[in-house]
Amino acid sequence: MKSFYYLLGFLSLGIMSCSDEDTKKDDGKTEELPEWYYTGGELGTAYLTTYNAYEQPTPAVENAGLYQAFKNGEQLFEKPFVSNMEGVRKGLGPAYVRSSCIHCHPGYGHGKRIPSGTFNTNEIGNGCLLVVYTPDDNNYVSWLAGMPQSHTVAPFKAPLDESKITVAWKDYTDQWGNKFPDGESYSLQYPEVTLPKEAVYVYNQGYQIPKDYEVRLESTIGIYGAGLLDAITDEDIKAQYAKEEKAGASINPAIFKNGEWVKQYANSLQGNGEKHPLRYTYALSRGPLLDGPGSNAMWNITNVTRNNRKYHYLDAAGTYAEYSSKDPEVQAGFPDYIAKVDPKKEHPEWWTGSMADNIKSYLTSKTLPTEMSDDDFVDFMVWHRGLAVPAARNVDDEEVLKGKELFEQIGCTRCHRPTWTTGSDNFTDPNLFFSNGDSRLPRYPNQKIWPYTDMVQHQLHMANDIRGGWCRTTPLWGRGLHQKCTGSATSDRLHDCRARTVVEAIMWHATSEQSAAYNVVSKFRTLSKADRNAIVKFIDSI
Repeated sequence: MKSFYYLLGFLSLGIMSCSDEDTKKDDGKTEELPEWYYTGGELGTAYLTTYNAYEQPTPAVENAGLYQAFKNGEQLFEKPFVSNMEGVRKGLGPAYVRSSCIHCHPGYGHGKRIPSGTFNTNEIGNGCLLVVYTPDDNNYVSWLAGMPQSHTVAPFKAPLDESKITVAWKDYTDQWGNKFPDGESYSLQYPEVTLPKEAVYVYNQGYQIPKDYEVRLESTIGIYGAGLLDAITDEDIKAQYAKEEKAGASINPAIFKNGEWVKQYANSLQGNGEKHPLRYTYALSRGPLLDGPGSNAMWNITNVTRNNRKYHYLDAAGTYAEYSSKDPEVQAGFPDYIAKVDPKKEHPEWWTGSMADNIKSYLTSKTLPTEMSDDDFVDFMVWHRGLAVPAARNVDDEEVLKGKELFEQIGCTRCHRPTWTTGSDNFTDPNLFFSNGDSRLPRYPNQKIWPYTDMVQHQLHMANDIRGGWCRTTPLWGRGLHQKCTGSATSDRLHDCRARTVVEAIMWHATSEQSAAYNVVSKFRTLSKADRNAIVKFIDSI
């Protein structure tokens, strides 16, 4: 069905091209569509506004003859992996975060806001991950995986017991009493997570947690258009940092200072350690897309091994392997489990020691059997790099045009930079799995795109803020279709879905005078209700 919708969109593009990209007005005259309608440029824009608007392949996919590979990759994203050692999508676990990608990315978009109560990841749409860290240094705890796992395949036991973890939404009142000068009110809420030590498997097995820790929610990001962001050159991203630093903007000094990078992304384990700017996730934890959040998540969320990841994703301290190996119930079930993993006993280190040694050797092995084929991984990355951005909507609506003007006028574009132009897109892979500009993947050279992000981190100083306080400016393209595509009841904006509406998202930008956006939001709140509504309508249209 998706291919039918895509064909309609592709045909509509062809019709527009034949008429010099124009549309008919009511009076019969033609009107050229503005540049910003083509959010992903000629090669990256799709033209649907239906429930599957985020799911469409880019024209670049079709042009390169990669449509079937795209569809194969789509299935790897949508369908759950299983604990079988043979068959399609095999190899889930032994510990894992979710069984499928779409669990966290409903409708291929941003995760949905989760309700108060027990933290339940079995529900598709809960894209919120737990960020467990030590507040004295803002580092992830070492006794859980960076993306904490709460599911396992028997006989192993979950590193976290979700039934003991709760989320509560707390009301917040800002310095303006949650009211605009004209009397209109709004409400603000933020999530608070309670994760007692008793929810931690290794603690219950005798491990002494060494430091106090805190927990935050962090939602998944929208994944459409990620290939287009990957095509922005490293040089242009550096130039943006330098421009903002020169202008006196508050940017993360741990990443960029005095005109030079302080920290970049590098992979010395699978790759050669080549450095590139950080560009993905709220925390800016990943570099180029081919070793980005999707490429990485296809391994660590499901714990499904592949050629360049022949080891399990577990905690950095090795506590899970250590305490699982000593657990009598895990020991009792391990022989049946390992017989399925290694039926020919090709790994004697899993069979010939004590039961504890066998379990630990398996969990810490660097030579595990490959569960995802190279061909499947290529198809997954065709899909990941090939997701289009929905075209802008209502581009001739007077209210939207007024909102666009005001959005720039009050200063929103200082962080939500409207447009970038991609480079030659001779992409790189820190894993060294793909060669530069590999013809197996779609490319987006020299495209003017409209993501509305500066790709830089800023601080908003919100209550229960993101770990470390620095958050990458979220791309706004396509977000107005979130509720339609995900089925969510709310807009689910900001890093933890705390904002249920666009207005709430805007006002969260200024709950502290220290916020990088305080002056901009101060201007927003003094606008008339009609002008505020125009900005909201514009944001929902891009």
